[in-house]
Amino acid sequence: MVANRFLKTPLTIPPWAALSLMMNGVLFVALLVIWQDKSGGVDPTVIPQANAAYATNPASETAALDSGSPAQESRPRLNYEQWVDVLGQEVATMAAKNPDHLTILLGDSLSLWFPAELLPGRRVWMNQGISGEKTHTLLSRLHLLDVADVDTIFLMIGINDLIWGQTDEQLLANYRDIMDYLATYHPETQVVVQSILPHGAETATWESRHLLLELPNERIREMNQSLETIAKEYDAHYLELYPIFANGEGKLRPDLTTDGLHLNRQGYLVWRAAISLYSQLELP
Repeated sequence: MVANRFLKTPLTIPPWAALSLMMNGVLFVALLVIWQDKSGGVDPTVIPQANAAYATNPASETAALDSGSPAQESRPRLNYEQWVDVLGQEVATMAAKNPDHLTILLGDSLSLWFPAELLPGRRVWMNQGISGEKTHTLLSRLHLLDVADVDTIFLMIGINDLIWGQTDEQLLANYRDIMDYLATYHPETQVVVQSILPHGAETATWESRHLLLELPNERIREMNQSLETIAKEYDAHYLELYPIFANGEGKLRPDLTTDGLHLNRQGYLVWRAAISLYSQLELP
């Protein structure tokens, strides 16, 4: 009887332990993916992303591109409005095909430069990132998605707001407006709010490094706590990426970045592993 009583006792895992297990799992998967990448392995299920990758990135961010990035290819220069038009055309083209599991990367240059071949399989990906994007400009183009039946949106936005002087209050108000719109016009879409990544602070080489020095990483961590709260308010998912990109000092790991702000290929491999693991564990 005693043995049976213990067998029936439910096993509970503290939240901190669950988070630790997940982060360790992400790092383990990332190592496997990095090994596969170096050995020439390619996931055949990944469908090429539709994006405006042939448009030249703003000159202020061109130096952040590492070798091998598709954004380094020669292409015409588009202004913001033209870029939005291109993305709208791509959404309309994809909507006409009506694929299953249409998944959208939505955000700024960090999303835009996600290598297509590294996006996890079993989904049809569209990259709707724009370099330098902020919350209020992203909000103004969400209507482009209305023609499509979107399964999942992976959203990362906010670092440019913080870098270029937006107040926390205005950023969060814009973020709630974004979530309001998605909840209203895409009620069946799974929205994954992704945390803002740390930056390299004094180790950064980005040309506007002085702006990073004025933005404490602690402020980013606090902002991420607010984003997690917003995600819960809208019954959305929340993917905390900050811990796996930060070193012991809370700064962006030098081995994962090109300039202390943007990611290199290794950084995208870690991000891919996080998305892949989170999708398997949390998304139906």
